[in-house]
Amino acid sequence: MSARLVLRPEAEDLVAAFRAEIVAAGRKAWPSMIGGARAFCARYVSPERFAAAGLDDQLGLPAHHRPFACWLMVTGRMAVPAGYLARADLRLGAAAGRYHAELHARFAATAEMLGSDRCWVAAQWNVLAQIAALHGVTPAEVTAGQVDTGGDALTAAFARPGHPKAGHVTRTALVRLRATMFHAGMTDSPPRLRRPNAGVAAAAEWAAVAPAVAATAQRYLDQIMLSLRPSTVGDAERSLRELACFLAREAPEVAGVADIDRGHIEAYKLWLAGRPRSGGGALHRHTIRARLLTLRTFFERIAEWGYDDGPSRPLIFDGDLPIPDQPLPRFIDDAASAKLLRAARADGDPFVRLVVELLARTGLRKGELMALTVDGVVQIGSAFWLRVPLGKLHNDRFIPLHPQLKELLDTWIAQRPQGLRSELIFTDWGRPIPPARVDRALVKVAAAAGIGHVTAHQLRHTLATQAINRGMSLEAIAALLGHRTMAMTMVYARIADRTVADEYFAVSEKVEVLYGQTNRLPADAEGAEMVKLRREMDRRMLGNGYCARPVEMDCHFESICESCSFFVTTIEFRPTIQAQRDDAERKGQVGRQHIFDGLLDRLDTEAS
Repeated sequence: MSARLVLRPEAEDLVAAFRAEIVAAGRKAWPSMIGGARAFCARYVSPERFAAAGLDDQLGLPAHHRPFACWLMVTGRMAVPAGYLARADLRLGAAAGRYHAELHARFAATAEMLGSDRCWVAAQWNVLAQIAALHGVTPAEVTAGQVDTGGDALTAAFARPGHPKAGHVTRTALVRLRATMFHAGMTDSPPRLRRPNAGVAAAAEWAAVAPAVAATAQRYLDQIMLSLRPSTVGDAERSLRELACFLAREAPEVAGVADIDRGHIEAYKLWLAGRPRSGGGALHRHTIRARLLTLRTFFERIAEWGYDDGPSRPLIFDGDLPIPDQPLPRFIDDAASAKLLRAARADGDPFVRLVVELLARTGLRKGELMALTVDGVVQIGSAFWLRVPLGKLHNDRFIPLHPQLKELLDTWIAQRPQGLRSELIFTDWGRPIPPARVDRALVKVAAAAGIGHVTAHQLRHTLATQAINRGMSLEAIAALLGHRTMAMTMVYARIADRTVADEYFAVSEKVEVLYGQTNRLPADAEGAEMVKLRREMDRRMLGNGYCARPVEMDCHFESICESCSFFVTTIEFRPTIQAQRDDAERKGQVGRQHIFDGLLDRLDTEAS
């Protein structure tokens, strides 16, 4: 029989606590488990000593030591690095479930309510246990921030060169974990769409630029964050970071924003024009314009605000900005629209039908659709209305709700999981649905309808076009679509004004007579405006008035100019003069006839 290991009092207390929690969890404290705990304490003295050991030493931990090591991790008594968690097959989720049974039951019920099956419930719980071990806390103490930082560390640790799918389960479990923790009341941070490692990559790029440039840019971003939308601030951050990285590479002599001159901007413009985008090809002219406008605003604001590290003169001018295109809104015609709605109604997925019907019948933007809340349907009088929350233009509005849409919305909301802490109508695993899910629904229905590619904004343009074609006023369309100014709505008048179309085709029928076989216009071909213009032309202007003689009456002075010594004519007027001479002969006006005879003789002599 081997001698009993002598441990320090602190280690003895840990072993005693380990034995007590095993019993409390309803399991038997086997001698091998307790012996493994004592051997672990004898070898590493303290949990901190094991956490500081090398990765090879950690991975070499004997099997009978691991139950005690897992207990230390899931009870918040020992923090370990992400590399060890990724390489060691610890099954921390099972250990955490034994020692935190009540929390695990609540977590599992919430995850199942959000649509996860047993496998994904176990995967989420295991990732939560790993994040807790990474930070040295219990699963109940994990914060939303620790999920973000710990999730990034685990994702990087699970990555394997040449294995793009390595860590896929961890990445997917992290997405669902954030939602499960929120709806289970473990965090107060609503789940959101998040790009993994996006912040890490941005921080690395900022670290590589001149410190003064980074400091000035961050000071500016902190200020606009108070007044602009997060998406706008994000665009500004990306534009400033791109310029700063360009200067760090191409102009390392720039130590601060005050050192940027016109030459640097011109070089950046040339680089921007040739910079490839992620999907291939050059940047669109509108993207280049937006980047330059963002930078010009940055330079102007920091100059106005009196920053020490600011430009001494304007750097970007109107002439630097590409002229924006003004394309007409792209819409689908009535026949294609009817095919789309028929295909949507025949689809078996309630989400697909509801999304397509909402977009086609209300003109919602995609972001407004994703932000609809369960309390958005209200009754005003005898009609139902849909409240569209604050969106792109910082305004909310009510739009009339078609009875079929009201029925679809009621059915969808009734089937919504109970107990969600989110008021959004559309959720995906307890978090806001990604824009790609809306796009996929449209692609699916458009393919079934056989009408090609369709986007959410095309349906918005289609509704506006259909409305104006059927007599809806521009003011009503502006209210329906949530336009802030009538200039935004007038673009639809350029493509869908039925008054213009009707008048054009009415006139076209008469104009077509000019190209027909007849030589005479119909009696009504001369419109009212043309009759008025012809009558006004009969009242010929004179020096101090006008002549009101009707064209049917003769005038003895109608050739007075031709008899003037200052009168000059040329050969191109000969047909007209000949016609006037013949008219005088028919009327017996001998004097007029002699005048025109003389003019004709002179023209013939000069021509010969």
